[in-house]
Amino acid sequence: MENKQKINYQKQLDRIISKLTDRPRLALHSCCGPCSSYVMEYLSKYFDITLFYYNPNIYPEEEYQHRLSEQLRLCEIFGIPTVPCDYDPERYEAYVRGLEQEPEKGGRCTVCYRLRLEQTARYAAEHGFQSFSSTLFVSPYQNHELLRQIAEEVSAQYGVTFLYRDFRPGFRQGQQEARELGLYMQKYCGCVFSEEDRYAKQISRDMQAPEKHL
Repeated sequence: MENKQKINYQKQLDRIISKLTDRPRLALHSCCGPCSSYVMEYLSKYFDITLFYYNPNIYPEEEYQHRLSEQLRLCEIFGIPTVPCDYDPERYEAYVRGLEQEPEKGGRCTVCYRLRLEQTARYAAEHGFQSFSSTLFVSPYQNHELLRQIAEEVSAQYGVTFLYRDFRPGFRQGQQEARELGLYMQKYCGCVFSEEDRYAKQISRDMQAPEKHL
């Protein structure tokens, strides 16, 4: 059986950066303020970033607006322009219809990744950006390889470069910076299903240790 050589994406990015003679424009999708801190700090050294906030999966609208306001506050600190998209839960609901019973990191998350990354790639292509990426690549809680695969597919679809790096080694640093800045640290992914799952797990833990609530 033929062994496939593992691609060193960090070296690929290092080569791209070493050849830069200017500061290319990069559309950076962000899922939330805390996850964007480290990624923006790293990429802003080499690229002119515009942050693209498109997350129709977040529920409820008050949560969406709260996360957006924190993202805007962080971008103001970094001096990075932001494109805040309108809250559009109906589009997310249409994408995941029929997948409501899927487990976390299953088929529902797959179409959610695609929805957000495809919208980012489309925006980048339509507005003259050389490349796009996402702060989702900093989270150890996401399906990293699936995210990368989908990003490469929408990159080819819209003819705009997908800039990849595994940002997960900087996750803890970014979270610490977010806490020091007093950013809102959300307790669930964002969608109604992840919120329900969080409460279900808490109820299960409480039932296993009822003495803690006496």
